[in-house]
Amino acid sequence: MRIDLLTVMPELLESPLSHSIVKRAQDKGLAQIVVHNLHDYSTRPHKKTDDYPFGGEAGMVMQIEPIDRCIAMLKAERDYDEVIFMTPDGEQFTQPIANRLSLCTNLIILCGHYKGVDYRVREHLVTRELTIGDYVLTGGELPAAIVTDAIVRLIPGAIGDEQSALSDSFQDNLLAPPVYTRPAEYNGWRVPDVLLSGHQANIEKWRLEQSLERTRRLRPDLLKH
Repeated sequence: MRIDLLTVMPELLESPLSHSIVKRAQDKGLAQIVVHNLHDYSTRPHKKTDDYPFGGEAGMVMQIEPIDRCIAMLKAERDYDEVIFMTPDGEQFTQPIANRLSLCTNLIILCGHYKGVDYRVREHLVTRELTIGDYVLTGGELPAAIVTDAIVRLIPGAIGDEQSALSDSFQDNLLAPPVYTRPAEYNGWRVPDVLLSGHQANIEKWRLEQSLERTRRLRPDLLKH
């Protein structure tokens, strides 16, 4: 899988994409993540990529030309499954979306910044718009890193134990059950006896019950699905 990230602040993406599972996936050749500085695609003095909005609204707007030039260059080299724009008013990013995107071959993720992008980008260049929540950040770089992490960790081979990803919260619209490790008792706090019993059927039954209980208590909205 190849993911191309388009940004005016490439340094914000350096650390999240250079550690842990995302780095290991790149080292193994399972994922190629390329960060593009949109300033490099600007033809304006000082490589500016933003300008004042028509109509006099406050804030600055990312211009269409650098974005179009970058996307056109990339599309001339390969086909892309999606051109994703990270924006607060996009579709809520969820685990099922991450699952589907992990099956793609090539993705472009555009990071919004400033007041947003020239709306013609959204009308003509983008195929999907995503948000990580109902709040506004300085830019789309951190959300893009989150989406990238969520996708890459699902690529077969990225995680040593692939079953681990399949048992994560939200994979079946349930929160994950509690997990414990050694010691079995600490400060008088014991691990549930069923997990020490070795009876796998009872353990699986307990895990499902715990998942349902936690979901009803913490995220009852998930049970609607």
